[in-house]
Amino acid sequence: MPSLQKLLSPFWLLLLLWSSSSFMVESKCKKGCPALASYYVWTGANITFIAQVLGASTDDILSYNPSVPDKDRVRSGSRINVLFSCSCLNDGQLLGQFEYKVQKGDTYAKIAQEYYSNLTTANLIQNFNSFPTNNVPENSILKVPVNCCCGNSDVDKNYGFFLTYPLRPEDSLSSIAQFSNSTPSLLQRYNPNAKFSAGTGIVFIPAKDKTGQYPPLPSSSGLSGAVIAVISVAVVAVVIMLAVLFLHMRRKKKKKASLFLDNSGEWLGQSVQGSSRKTASSLDAGNRGVTVDKSVEFSYEELALATDNFSMANKIGSGGFGDVYYAELRGEKAAVKKMDMQASKEFLAELQVLTRVHHLNLVRLIGYCVEECLFLVYEFIENGNLSQHLRGTGKEPLPWSTRVQIALDSARGLEYIHEHTVPVYIHRDIKSANILIDKSCHAKVADFGLTKLTEVGNYSAPTRLVGTFGYMPPEYAQYGEVSPKVDVYAFGVVLYELISAKAAVVKQNASGPDSKGLVGMFEAVLKQQNDQNEIRKLVDPRLGDDYPLDSVFKVAQLAYKCTQEDPHLRPSMRSVVVNLMTLSSTTGEWDTGTFYESRQGSLVSAR
Repeated sequence: MPSLQKLLSPFWLLLLLWSSSSFMVESKCKKGCPALASYYVWTGANITFIAQVLGASTDDILSYNPSVPDKDRVRSGSRINVLFSCSCLNDGQLLGQFEYKVQKGDTYAKIAQEYYSNLTTANLIQNFNSFPTNNVPENSILKVPVNCCCGNSDVDKNYGFFLTYPLRPEDSLSSIAQFSNSTPSLLQRYNPNAKFSAGTGIVFIPAKDKTGQYPPLPSSSGLSGAVIAVISVAVVAVVIMLAVLFLHMRRKKKKKASLFLDNSGEWLGQSVQGSSRKTASSLDAGNRGVTVDKSVEFSYEELALATDNFSMANKIGSGGFGDVYYAELRGEKAAVKKMDMQASKEFLAELQVLTRVHHLNLVRLIGYCVEECLFLVYEFIENGNLSQHLRGTGKEPLPWSTRVQIALDSARGLEYIHEHTVPVYIHRDIKSANILIDKSCHAKVADFGLTKLTEVGNYSAPTRLVGTFGYMPPEYAQYGEVSPKVDVYAFGVVLYELISAKAAVVKQNASGPDSKGLVGMFEAVLKQQNDQNEIRKLVDPRLGDDYPLDSVFKVAQLAYKCTQEDPHLRPSMRSVVVNLMTLSSTTGEWDTGTFYESRQGSLVSAR
């Protein structure tokens, strides 16, 4: 019956996801893409400045603009194409998001019109920030959104790479068509409501890549959410009857994973020998479902082959819910987590989060499998986890600037799930072992098996106690109260780890049971009058004297705020990100050159 199994597999997970109250939001867009921004160069601007405000590298900019001789010489009034990441946010918008540090005299309008060359608008920036129009605090960090496009298969599948083009008074439909080697009709179909001669606004233009070619839209896999919703309503009765037949015919086959719902709606996992099973493939259930079209369903045979039958030689880690194996699947390096059937809640939690939430600083889910056991397949992160780098053998000590960057990357990932998803997610198991380090020494938050999905403002309901001792805040350890501040507290412990390279709980005597928490060790020092010098005693000795004491002290102070006993006194992850961005600018991670603030050429220190 393998053909029947493949037929039923998609519908089973469709029904499961449809019946889960956690899967409530359908995104208007399915995935992000690379995009280009057309930056109109004003007098005094140079490539270094443009790269700074748009978060790009000068090398990338020069590669897309071969007519520009170097980063310090660019003709005023020309347009520079800048590569950026166009992200699909949870509210269904396609946006590039940048960060700008406010200088004295800046306004939303000035930032939009001058620094971002009308790629955005004052109103759009204000919608993403809480500061009043006429009182944007100096040195605050603004989120600057820029609209972008990933293509439209209903218009033309031959174009999958687009330029965000701010209109100027001299522009018209015919001039833009000539500029872009496009036809007026094609431009109008991609921009049906645009007035090309208006002199303001943004249009999207098909763009060429570095090779001078128009990249097509990526081939689509599976059906759209709307189509699946219609089909599912029409065939649900047929599916149920086929499922009964399928379960009956498979009753004596080999052991497989079984996913059931109990009467209260909670997910249950069972290991069933010689009884009924369900296999699942994720599809969108209309307005109530969650798309997992970015995830691939693998077969057990494919995973077993790629891991040499899950051999010890391929084992790269283990955790509370299963072992992790290295694999190469379909041309991509991957990490395969093999989970017991009893861990179905954790399996579904990770599947739920990582198929909906996509961010540079969150580990990417490639696919899954529900045959024999439960499997999740992630992108392979080359450099292991932060705990291994801080306390493992055979690892070079991380430089202080790299530690600050890792802290900032991790904070950004947490800020995203706390601030930019509806409902919000609370990780509940933040620790150094769950922060992965890639080959560029950037960090990604991983292991979402304990993640709790929570309606905004509904944080206090007691919950089953999960997590890792040493990272749990008092209100959670004692009363089971959950809020985003649970993650903030655990992140504060990670900051202490980055400073000291010590574990969250430190044994006082190697031969005895006595131990002390890292939070208590740092608090004792930070409460002293001469605490800035005393903090040296807790710094990772492998750093020697190669670190700025002031920066270390500020990270310790931030960790102290994050680990306050009262959760209301802890900062939000957004505030933590802003603090770490400021610290990162003083530890060598950001450029320290100069750029021009305005067309008049007054100098501002580079952030």
